[in-house]
Amino acid sequence: MSLRFHRLALASLLLPLIACSASAETPDQVKAAFKQKFPQHEVSSVQAAPVSGLFEVVVKMKQPGREQYTVVYTDAQVDHLITGDLIDTKTRSSVTEKRLDELNKVSVDWAKLPLDKAIKEVRGKGERKLVVFSDPDCPFCKKLERESLSQLDNVTIYTLLLPLAQLHPDAPRKSRQIWCSKDRSAAWLGLMRGGKAVSGSDKCATPLAEIAALAERLGISGTPALVFANGDLVPGAIPLAEIEQHLSAK
Repeated sequence: MSLRFHRLALASLLLPLIACSASAETPDQVKAAFKQKFPQHEVSSVQAAPVSGLFEVVVKMKQPGREQYTVVYTDAQVDHLITGDLIDTKTRSSVTEKRLDELNKVSVDWAKLPLDKAIKEVRGKGERKLVVFSDPDCPFCKKLERESLSQLDNVTIYTLLLPLAQLHPDAPRKSRQIWCSKDRSAAWLGLMRGGKAVSGSDKCATPLAEIAALAERLGISGTPALVFANGDLVPGAIPLAEIEQHLSAK
């Protein structure tokens, strides 16, 4: 579920509760007034917004996995709320999205990733490192494999199987078959880049439950999701040029 959807959902809960209150003019006063009106929401911080007379309220979302935050704006008296994007007309950019990126930035400890539970592919010298959470029935994962990952050189790609059964009911079986294959990399690449159907037994011990638990802790709810050696976590079938930028980042 996107943060934009979370903000809209939050608004639907908050708007019916809006009422008049005593004046509040400092961030601490705004925070107290907000918490009094909306005790069901955990306020992480309040600060002046870039627009005069408005305050930015950061609210911690209630969901499993890693902590995530959303942003709403209010007047000094907490009589009115604004949800959605605050746009800087000079730069034509979303102040809200930039702030959300800062609040929800994930830095993954590469040393703690279970690389022994991954399908390993070495291209060239394999000096650059990349982890991909992927689903064998995900069309975007196949797009990433065929249009981006297949073009990389001097890289080691670790694929962690994350079948999303609610979207792709047959993905868990295929993931087990791939993991149970004698040559996991060949089975995976044959399916994702060559369109070759997987075959063979799916009756062996797999790390799928462990990988799913890790994904939940990291807040990964969709595939593909890429983790780079510097700890950056990037969702989606991003283009080759963007992958190269992240691989070069320190």
